[in-house]
Amino acid sequence: MVDAAINQALARFPTGYAGAVAVYTEDGQILTSVCFDTHNEIDNLCHETGAYCEANRLNLRVTASVCVSRSTPEDKFIILTPYGICQERLAIWGRSVEVAVPDPSNPSHWLPKTLGQVQPYYWGNIIEGFNA
Repeated sequence: MVDAAINQALARFPTGYAGAVAVYTEDGQILTSVCFDTHNEIDNLCHETGAYCEANRLNLRVTASVCVSRSTPEDKFIILTPYGICQERLAIWGRSVEVAVPDPSNPSHWLPKTLGQVQPYYWGNIIEGFNA
């Protein structure tokens, strides 16, 4: 998945900044996507949005997600933990979805964590009937 995300990032952003996401679905597909930047920053979409929407369109459960980024071509790609809104989006597929987080000793390497591990105090955990 990391390689798929890096390959997507390099294909879309061959020079300068590059970033992308790859998600793994329950049927074994890897879906990739990149950010959508507009002239008005409030309208921008993060790298994950396209792949999450595609999985939803295909009615597939996302089981894992990884986001990669680099600032310049000279930089190594680093792993980015999904931030708040992406964690919310992933939560529809459950707290057991695995996400890549950066290894504290080397952010170019990753560690697998579940959403439940990344956000142990998730608000949905206390709502009865909330199955995320």
